[in-house]
Order: sequence, then structure tokens, then C-alpha cells
Amino acid sequence: MIAKAWSRMAAAALAALMLALAPAAEAQKRGGTLVMITQPEPPTMAAYLSTSGPIGQVTAKVFDGLLEYGFDLKPIPSLAESWSISPDGKTITFKLRQGVKFHDGQPFTSADVKFTIMEVLKKYHPRGINTYRDLKDIETPDASTAVFKLARPAPYLMMALSGYESPMLPQHIYGKGDIQHSDYANKPIGTGPFKFVEWKRGEYVRLDRNPDYWKKGLPYLDRIVARFIADSATRTAVMEKGEAQIAGFGALPYNDVNRLAKLPTLAMTTKGYEMVSPIVELDFNTRKPPFDNEKVRQAVSYAIDRKFIIDNIWFGFGKPATGPISSNFAPTGLYTADVTNYNVPDGVERANKLLDEAGYPKKADGIRFEIVHDLTPYGEEWQRFGEYVQQALSKIGIKASLRYEDVATWLKRIYTDYDFQLTSNFLYNLADPVIGVHREYHSNSIKKGTVFVNGTGWSSPRTDELMNLATVEPDPKKRAEEYHEFQKLVVAAAPIVWTHELTFPTVYSKRLKDIITTPLGIYGNFDHAYYEK
Repeated sequence: MIAKAWSRMAAAALAALMLALAPAAEAQKRGGTLVMITQPEPPTMAAYLSTSGPIGQVTAKVFDGLLEYGFDLKPIPSLAESWSISPDGKTITFKLRQGVKFHDGQPFTSADVKFTIMEVLKKYHPRGINTYRDLKDIETPDASTAVFKLARPAPYLMMALSGYESPMLPQHIYGKGDIQHSDYANKPIGTGPFKFVEWKRGEYVRLDRNPDYWKKGLPYLDRIVARFIADSATRTAVMEKGEAQIAGFGALPYNDVNRLAKLPTLAMTTKGYEMVSPIVELDFNTRKPPFDNEKVRQAVSYAIDRKFIIDNIWFGFGKPATGPISSNFAPTGLYTADVTNYNVPDGVERANKLLDEAGYPKKADGIRFEIVHDLTPYGEEWQRFGEYVQQALSKIGIKASLRYEDVATWLKRIYTDYDFQLTSNFLYNLADPVIGVHREYHSNSIKKGTVFVNGTGWSSPRTDELMNLATVEPDPKKRAEEYHEFQKLVVAAAPIVWTHELTFPTVYSKRLKDIITTPLGIYGNFDHAYYEK
């Protein structure tokens, strides 16, 4: 009895000690400003309208989603604390967390969920157009219940509910006026761990700790400052001097990354991009000559040396791409390398032959035709990539002039005006092809004015059909077969040159702890991040 009593006393004492230590441990983690280098400066803070890479790096700290995700790519609770799916897959019921408030103090309810998804993401979000295509309605029987009613099963939808992908908006703010021109587009209000304070154009965005965040005691940081630095050498110097503590998504020149990672104060990881799977590419405008001709597109595909690009422009951070679906999907069976292979030793010879067949012979000066190549305005490696493409095309008689514009102008040129011939680009496959791939190839994603969708203008009835079938196919084997045929057809038609699957490095201060905690990496909300004292 004495031993048992002593055991109970010891346990009680230990529990009391743990309770006493918890606030102390929390206090040790609290405080500090995190400076994050974001390149380039976002064109907007309207993450619900644009998926331009830099936007999500900032706004994912301001907006929460219904769910977040673990490194096993399985959903975990966020604004939805639980969920259930009907046996037929057509009804998903989310129980929402109670007591959550937006940054202006108003409560978060099921009405906000319905407004965000049905009125904003389903209509205007570049990927939401596909993600929510089969969502007929969201029922709101009470303030803490949102019932998704689907025309067909959509299992992929459960992978698209993060604060980055599907940010929850306050209806009382964003429901006023035209959502595409909201007064709050650049003054975002969400439920996230950090509140928007200021955007000083050309310099920084400041986010301060949300003291009323629904995760008790979080976040630990007092402030996040996203800095925008146009010069790449300055970005490296700022990181090296400790004036910034984290940079990812190519914000630092790739040739500097390995050197910085060897410094005693810094570390580097490629973790945190598992739900992204970016593919670097060259997009043709297939609406008009010369790239309305399949043989011309195939010729350019053959002329590009993918290994050279990876080794000399991205300094080894990548692997050759074979088509529209990343090899990261190989474990699921959805990826196939059994497609037309453009990465061959005699690519230039094949390219010249195809161009002759297409009716574009070389003139006396050796030039077949001239084009303008628009460069992705995301940094110097994209300029070097453009210069390489210019040289590669010259070998097959195509004279390319390079054009480099700011992000907003480039996006408008490619996705609104369709005023381009060839542009570099990179798009994410994300957690499922329905979310990240379909938007680039499906006819219903040729949506003028919506960014990062089908900008090439290419589509076919059969590939549309295959994507439609794969969207609802419950049998993994049949779904894989559908995506395999899709890849073969798209790669043969070559509306895009897929160069490589990009591996992003993130460089960060060794004092930072719990900074990359999700497969979305810097697109996470940093609510657990803290400085080691």
C-alpha cells in the first residue's frame, strides 16, 4: 500500500511539475521577429484569386484552411476539427472548431465556409475551378457544421483544403462588392496565427502575432517580415549576415545555396515541398503560327538539353521531366515514363528534320523564323534559362528575342491577352493530378484572365475525357491506366516542353526550430516556429 501511495504521490508531483514547466517552456519559445526573403514581390495578397508562388508564402500565415497535412500527406484537423464521408463519397460533413475568430474579432462560421468555396474558390481560384467542379452545394445546418454535397465522388478534394490552397475568408468582409476588386485584396483578413499589418511596396510585408489565435499559446514568434530584394547578390548577403533567417522557393541563387549551407549559422533542407512537385517548362501559344504546328513544338522539345539545364542553371537541384505528371507520383502508380522521349542524343538532328517537314526551311542566313521568348520574372536563373533556350533554338534555325517583364505584366500577357509565342514557366502538380495537372490541359481551364491555368490553349476531346474519368475513378488500377494514356497523348502533342522536376532548397538559420513542419514547407503557417534561446 505504501509503495502504491508513494507511486501515486510521485505521479501527482510529476504532473504538477510538468504543468509548472509548461508555461516556462512556452515563455522560452516566445518572441522574436522572423525575416523571410520572398522573391519576387507578390503581385497581390489575394491568394483566393492567384496562385503566383510568392503570394502563398506570405498569406498562408494569415489564412487558415479547413485542414492541414502531415508529411504522410494525410489530412489533419485545422478549422475543421473532424469530418466524415458518406459511403457513396458524395457527402462530406465537416464539424468546425468553435470559438475561432477572424482578425477583426468576428466569429468564423459555416456561412464563411460556404461563401469562400461556392462564391470565390469555385468561381475564381485557378485550381479551385477544377477542385470544386463537382461540388453542388454546401449546406449549413448550424454555425459549426458544413456539409459538402457533391455530384460525383471527389476524393482528391480532401487534399486541397489547406490555408495555402483553400484559404477561408470572412464573408462579412469579402462578400461586399466585386471579389475580383476587393478593398481587402491587399489587406488580408483571416483566422491565421499572424495578422496583416503593412505592405510597403518594393520593401516588405509585415505580419504581427495574432494574440487571439485559436491554438492556445501559439504562435511563438512576435512578427514575420517578408522582405523583397530585387538583387540576387544582396539576397545572399542578407542571408549570410543573419539579417534574414529563411529563404526558399529559389529566392537565393542556386549557385550560392551549397556555400551558404556550409556556414556554421545556417542549414539547408529540401524538405517541405512534398505537396508541391514543381515542373519547369516552356509553354507554347498553340493558337497561332508557328506553334500551332505539332511538329514545330516537337522540334523545340527535341532541341532542349535537360541535363545541361539542371547542371548549369539549377546547379543540380532537379531531375529530367518526362511529361505533365511528376515522377513523385510513381508510388501511386499514376506516373509513367513510357511516353515519347525528347531527351535524346540526336535531338538537334531530329528537330531540324521536323522543322523541314513542317514547312519552315532555313533561309540563306540560316534562320527559319523569329519569335519572342517571354521569361518567367522570378529571378536570375530564369534569365539564364532564357539565354540557354535562345542558344538552343539558334541551333535549329529559330531566332529568339528575350523579353523580361514584372510579374503582373507577364501574367496578364500570358493568361489574359494571350500575347505571347513561347514563355518559360513552372507549375505545381500538388497532391493529386486533379488539383495540379488538369488545370493546365483541360478545355474547361482555358479561362481568360485566370492565372496558372491552360495558357497554351491546347486541349483535345480524348484527354479531356481521360481527365474526367480519372477524376471520379475509384479503382486505382483503372485510374492509373487513364492517366498513363493521358500522359502519352499530351507528350506526343507537345504543347509544353517539360524540362525538369525542380527540387527547391530552403536555407534557414540554425537558431530556428520547428520551421518546416508540413509538406507545404514555407507555404505552412509557421505557428510553431521559434528561436532557440
